[in-house]
Amino acid sequence: MKSYMAKPENVERKWYVVDATGMSLGRLASQVAMILRGKNKPTFTPNVDTGDYVIVINCDKVVLTGKKLEKKFYRYHTGYVGGLKEVRYDKLMATKPEFVVKHAVKGMLPKNTIGRHMLSKLFVYAGAEHKQQAQQPVELKLNF
Repeated sequence: MKSYMAKPENVERKWYVVDATGMSLGRLASQVAMILRGKNKPTFTPNVDTGDYVIVINCDKVVLTGKKLEKKFYRYHTGYVGGLKEVRYDKLMATKPEFVVKHAVKGMLPKNTIGRHMLSKLFVYAGAEHKQQAQQPVELKLNF
């Protein structure tokens, strides 16, 4: 019995639209990362990017459960001495909701060149409109 190994030139990619209204951030990010990685396909191969394109709309209506809006911080360092910066998630959701969703999905992808290529197939929009109508994306209902 032979194992199937996908080749990059033979991968067929589809376009999906996910409406994030009322969804939990972590559950949304894990499902989107699985589609970007291609784990929902029978032709999944770990060393080949077999994933599809995903468009996430209405990400400003995503939900953080519990008191995460007040207690969770996005931390980054500027590179200078004492340069640790913290931004609370309620402020981040008000100013850059696209960044919050993209950052959550990025944390669930592989930390290598394939993971960075997978992340480039993710398009996140705060509103209901997106620029990829020409690709004729299919509406995708995520199962929770």
